[in-house]
Amino acid sequence: MTRQFNFEIIPEIKERWSPRAFDSRLVPREDLMPLLEAARFAPSCFNEQPWRFIIADNEVMLQKMRGLLTPSNLEWAKKAPVLILIVSKKTFTLNGKDNYWHMFDAGTSWGYLSLEAQRRGLITHAMGGFNREKAREEFCIPEDYTIIAVIAVGYYGQKDSLSQELQSRENPDNRKNIEDLFLKGQ
Repeated sequence: MTRQFNFEIIPEIKERWSPRAFDSRLVPREDLMPLLEAARFAPSCFNEQPWRFIIADNEVMLQKMRGLLTPSNLEWAKKAPVLILIVSKKTFTLNGKDNYWHMFDAGTSWGYLSLEAQRRGLITHAMGGFNREKAREEFCIPEDYTIIAVIAVGYYGQKDSLSQELQSRENPDNRKNIEDLFLKGQ
């Protein structure tokens, strides 16, 4: 399946998708840290930078993080050499008031992270299928933080290492027509 682009955009956006075929090869810190640097420079409301990351890139942390995943995600994500839990602070540090935009901002930081990964020859796949309550307990996450997603990071592996069903889904999906993204206001 070939994606169709109506306009010229940066290559990292055109090439990025969410594969499941991870190689278990370790990601060196010198390649991992720039992803977090990219995320750090995402824009945020009042420059709050509400996102926080819990990095699992050693066997002890990976076991804890894998223990959060649903069976369907664990099936393929168990090979990813890095799992990152992204959380976001719900209130402004300055005054303690609700930060309505915290998840919007955290999502932007994830987007920056994923594009930098793509630029560096790494793949990423964000997951919502995991146990949030267990994550809060396992990693002592304060109540003032929303637990958002687990992100698998690594190198692309062999498609044939996946189950037949996952192999059939292992390709970039098409997108809606650009016109379908507009709401027609009155």
